[in-house]
Amino acid sequence: MTDHEADACVLDSKDRIILDSLEHDGRMTLAQLAAATSLSVSATQSRVQKLEHKGVITGYKAILDHEKSGQPVSAYISLTPLDYAEAPVIPEKLRDVGGIISCDAVSGSSNYLLMVRVASTHELETLLNTIHAAVPVSTDTTMVLRRYFAK
Repeated sequence: MTDHEADACVLDSKDRIILDSLEHDGRMTLAQLAAATSLSVSATQSRVQKLEHKGVITGYKAILDHEKSGQPVSAYISLTPLDYAEAPVIPEKLRDVGGIISCDAVSGSSNYLLMVRVASTHELETLLNTIHAAVPVSTDTTMVLRRYFAK
């Protein structure tokens, strides 16, 4: 059994409804969740608290319109280490770099995939220079032209 499997929780259909509902709208009230699950408000609250305590629900966030918030340029940057001995420390070295939204280990021709958001293509170029100064990698950048949907 892997660590991930050991950490996995057994969730029933009511928990799934709560999770799907909150993922769709993190501002749903307990009353709305209770109606969706056919449970009482107190039973629903107890389930939500247990899901939070178990780390299944890790937080709540606002979903922004990045064009209106001043960061209209989104891109994916694939990273391939130039020195594979450095590969394990790359995510930690990039963790606090502004503009980087996420860093995922991936399979394929690269090792890591960054999601980035910046105000302009000039800032994207600056971010790429910052990444290259911080870690020895080759990069491949794909700019997002339009997002049709996100879940």
